[in-house]
Amino acid sequence: MALGLLGDDVDQASAARRLKPDPDDKNVSPQELEAFVRDRGLGVRRRVAGDRRQLQSLLALGLPVVVETWFVPDPGDEMGHYLLLTGYQGLDEAAQGHFLAADSYHGPGVELPYADFDRLWRVFNRIYLVLYPPEREAEVSALLGPADADSAMWQAAASQALAELGQTPDDAFAAFNLGSSLLALGDIEGAATAFDRARAIGLPWRMLWYQEGPFEAYAATERWSELAALAQANLANAGKHEESHYWLGRALEGLGDPEGAALAYQRAIQDHPGFVPAQQALEGQARPAP
Repeated sequence: MALGLLGDDVDQASAARRLKPDPDDKNVSPQELEAFVRDRGLGVRRRVAGDRRQLQSLLALGLPVVVETWFVPDPGDEMGHYLLLTGYQGLDEAAQGHFLAADSYHGPGVELPYADFDRLWRVFNRIYLVLYPPEREAEVSALLGPADADSAMWQAAASQALAELGQTPDDAFAAFNLGSSLLALGDIEGAATAFDRARAIGLPWRMLWYQEGPFEAYAATERWSELAALAQANLANAGKHEESHYWLGRALEGLGDPEGAALAYQRAIQDHPGFVPAQQALEGQARPAP
């Protein structure tokens, strides 16, 4: 639907074949959505640390905005979920303001009060994708301002997470967002420590279906046994999950089991044909040592 608002008539079935070749795939990442939109010849920005006013400004330009949020159909049954924001009414909570969204679960015209929306959006570090015709590139960059630069964006996300932890030290989502932000800023040890904190506080059981930060941080710090345990836990409750098979392969390589790693990479590709990280890992295994 977001593409349709910009004149792209790709149908949902065609998009699903590209983004989710296996209907049982548990996760389509924002990066995969971004690549799909670019392949359609449209412009897209994937940003984190968004805020209400930023989204309002983009929507006021008539641009579709896709957000990844937390979805809680029943207590204890939380999951990641995409929403297409189509407009807003009222500038703030005092005016009973809310976003308008198209939701695959609830249908079109869903009203999302700002405070409720942010409570669920922050689980994903307030990520959003804004789509636009290529000729509006400069306009979008100007509106985003400093947030259009990765370093400033991730620093803002880290600062926001730290501020939230200062107010609520046992905020697992703030700790997780801090880990994701530090990871992007190149502070691997700091990221791993933040992810440790988030896990110690307690995360929803599906959290790592959607966000791979702890896997990346633990691999970079060679915490292979913990990495393997996380991947195996994800696979135990997700079933098919190509990312977890890939990270299990990385862990097994680190633990000195190249045969087991190869099997894990092959399973990742079986679950998602063409899954690039696993393909590259297998190719790396096949190369002779220098």
